[in-house]
Parts: sequence; structure tokens; C-alpha cells
Amino acid sequence: MSVVKVQSLLFAGAVSALLLGGCATPPPAVSHDGLHLVAQKSLDEVYLKPGVSLSQYSAIRLTPCTVAFRADWMRNQNFDRPAGSSRVTEEDMQVISDRLARSCDEHFREALEREPAYHIVGDEAADEMVLEVRPSIIDLDVTAPDINEVGITRTYTTSSGEMTLFLEAFDATSGEIIARVVDEKEDFDDMRLEWTNRATNMADANRYLRSWTKSLRESLDQARAQQ
Repeated sequence: MSVVKVQSLLFAGAVSALLLGGCATPPPAVSHDGLHLVAQKSLDEVYLKPGVSLSQYSAIRLTPCTVAFRADWMRNQNFDRPAGSSRVTEEDMQVISDRLARSCDEHFREALEREPAYHIVGDEAADEMVLEVRPSIIDLDVTAPDINEVGITRTYTTSSGEMTLFLEAFDATSGEIIARVVDEKEDFDDMRLEWTNRATNMADANRYLRSWTKSLRESLDQARAQQ
């Protein structure tokens, strides 16, 4: 017999989130390392080094994507699990982060390799102007991780969770930071319980990754057009 676990947002938590969101502090105009905030509709925060044009870079180096869970995520997951159910382990977290990192790498590379393709290089490129792009996912919060549990288990949630893109770009020769992007994505909570599993979690994550890589590609295309 299936064991059905139901997770939904508490009313008080939802009200608190709305209040906090309404009082959110706007990002500073200048970052701690001298980058300037620029207007960008599709991303929460985009910072660029003043006086530097991305169009000067003839090649891009992509570093492997890294993934970090929200603080205390595993503890909170296990706290909500009923007695007798499987607990989330560090191994489960590693499997989830590895899977998401691979998908992140694939989406960024696919976006840059679409025609007209960008020249993607490795560490060997020494005679080109190379922009090193370092994507990462932080504050990953999977509402219902699909782990190997004993028995047949189905989990229903109203939202799959949220995650934040944290991307930095550097001049590969000097190591100087050129740009920083921060953008949070949260699955829309329609207050309807839906079956959540590995496939649905990855489908939502891939939707966010497509949005991020589309915005990155459009920004680079705009810079290239200014040459």
C-alpha cells in the first residue's frame, strides 16, 4: 500500500514570507568590489565593472557548475519526516547536487554553442581574450527530495522548492572580476497538491536553467552587437 506524505505551507509561514518580501532591501548601486548595478528585467541583480565591454572577449571558458544547499536543509528535512521513514543523508544530497550540476553545465554549454556559436576554450587558450564564466547554484531548497525510501512512497507538495543562480565572470588573464549575476527562482505555489518526484523536481530545475542561460546568451549577444 502506498504511503502518502502531504507537505504544504503553513498559513503563518506564508504571511511571514509576504511581509519579508514587501520589506526587501534593494541591492546597493555599487558592490563591495566596485561593480556597478545595471538594469536587467529578466534577472534580479546584474553587476558589471564600469568601463569594460564584454565585446572585447573573443572566447569563453566555462568552469564546472557548483551546487550548495540552503543552510540546515538536511536537518529541516529530517525533522519533518515521520518516524519509520527514511532520512535524508549526505549521500542523498551529493546525488542531488551532482545531478543538478551536470544539468547546469549542459544548459550553459548548449546556450553558448547555439548558432552563431561562441568560441569555448579550456585552460590552453593563452593568446586570446578569454572571459571565464563561473556558474553556481546556491540556497538550493528541494521541498520533497526523491530519495531511496523503504516501501512505496508518494509525496505531494504545493511547490517543488527554490534555488538561486550565482554567476561571476572574470578576465581569465588578470583574474579581475568583470560581472556578477544573482537571480532567485521559486516554484510558483498554486496551493494545489501535486505528486513530487525526481522527474518533476528536475523538470522545474531545468526550466530555471533554461531561463538563466537564455538571459546570459541574450546579454552576450547584445555585447557582441556593440563591436
